[in-house]
Amino acid sequence: MRISPVFSDNMVLQAHTPVRIFGSCDAGEKITVTIPELSVSAAAFVDGERWEAVLPPMEYADCVTVSVASGGESVVFRNVAVGEVWLAGGQSNMEFELHSDKNGMSELSSCASENIRYYYTPKQPLVNEELFAAEENTGWMLPSETASWAWSAAAYYFAKELSRRLGVTVGILGCNWGGTSATAWMSREYLEHDDRLKPYLDDYDSAVEGRTDEEMIREYDEYTVYQADWEKRMQEYYAEHPLALWDDVLKICGENRYPGPMGMKNPMRPCGLYETMVKRVAPYTIKGVLWYQGESDDCRPEAYSTLLPAMIQCWRDTWKDDTLPFLIVQLPMFRYEGDPDYKHWAVIREAQLHTFRTVRNTGLAVILDCGEFNNIHPVRKAQVGHRLYLQALSEVYGETDRSETLPPIFRTAYRSENGDMRLLFDNCEGFVLKGSSTPEGFEYAGADGVFRPAEACIDGNEIVLKCREEGVRAVRFQWINYALVTLFGTNGLPVPPFRWGEALPEQDTAEATVIRTV
Repeated sequence: MRISPVFSDNMVLQAHTPVRIFGSCDAGEKITVTIPELSVSAAAFVDGERWEAVLPPMEYADCVTVSVASGGESVVFRNVAVGEVWLAGGQSNMEFELHSDKNGMSELSSCASENIRYYYTPKQPLVNEELFAAEENTGWMLPSETASWAWSAAAYYFAKELSRRLGVTVGILGCNWGGTSATAWMSREYLEHDDRLKPYLDDYDSAVEGRTDEEMIREYDEYTVYQADWEKRMQEYYAEHPLALWDDVLKICGENRYPGPMGMKNPMRPCGLYETMVKRVAPYTIKGVLWYQGESDDCRPEAYSTLLPAMIQCWRDTWKDDTLPFLIVQLPMFRYEGDPDYKHWAVIREAQLHTFRTVRNTGLAVILDCGEFNNIHPVRKAQVGHRLYLQALSEVYGETDRSETLPPIFRTAYRSENGDMRLLFDNCEGFVLKGSSTPEGFEYAGADGVFRPAEACIDGNEIVLKCREEGVRAVRFQWINYALVTLFGTNGLPVPPFRWGEALPEQDTAEATVIRTV
């Protein structure tokens, strides 16, 4: 009998729902899982070399033990809690560590008193002996100044607020890797089933055609040595020249080869981390998923409205839970100083909003105002965690109304009798301006497809655009990678970007050509 490494001392089991305990075994083994303090037990179902036991729903509890027994052998996990469990998934802004947060060092000095626990899914690009060894050396962690150093900052702040609100232990299952496309986190069949997603696979298959496994591994290992040296040079240069432009960095430090040669060891490859990380922890019973990702899919922004729902369905099928909640972080404002404003992040934000509106059991944490110019990793992650927490309260726990947790969201537009365009919003109880006396970021276009700034004003729960020209065919708001955020709902949450109207020639979705580590 072998138990999946995701189970350990100090783990958190999800309350109020059947809980899966699983692992591998020899044929014919009889395995029983017991929590004696709660008078709970279950016999495992064995399917080939895999076993799984399903415990009945349990109330919140602390300091219980979980015993897994087979024949004369037993393994006991101690200091187990029954509480709320969330998976923190995505790329670098979810991976962003607590010690790097603006207030992270202060949090670390006092976090030991928080009722939070964390499991860090090992980051390995291949299922091999290195992965197995990493799993043996990991486990659920209690909070402390040293143990919490590398926890996801956004997930930590989310868990802190949720734990205090519900008065229970909150467990975070960290499963994230910087620089990754959503395609890295899903199985091949979910990319193959839709022609809009197959180009991701076609690119990979073309890149590895004719190369052996040994060649791909050797090439990637050579890249990692080069890139480690390059990263060191780059960090040293930035330390001396903090305002340096990217082109200057490349001139001094040499070629940035990130993300390396595509192949079976590159963690950015399609479907790779689904095999080496997701499947290593699924289907550990969780309440839901916190998802902060999308930056690395800006090379094909129009595909993200298909890609994100496909990934959500892949995970729901993997977790055997078709209603598994997904709380999506909408990308904030961002642009590098030396880059044109491609407006591709606006398309990603639109896809995230569309997913929230069309895929059931999802939430949208709008953090448009939490970005930083020229910094793709904004350091104020407490705001991100708080807005995810707000979404959990209204969309999952039913603790609050959407009027407290969502900003006004654009619904439709119409032309009034005097020729103005009037914009209608859902979840709107009025607007607040910050840093401006009038709403900024609105544009309109006529038959020529050219967008022009629109004069806007607030009229109760509506926005009025002074578009007296005949033939206004489209309106959009904050359709840009980076700008100041000035328009908020009365609950203090920023109004998310949108576009409305007929398809026009100028949609500003040119692909970015500058690649940076995310």
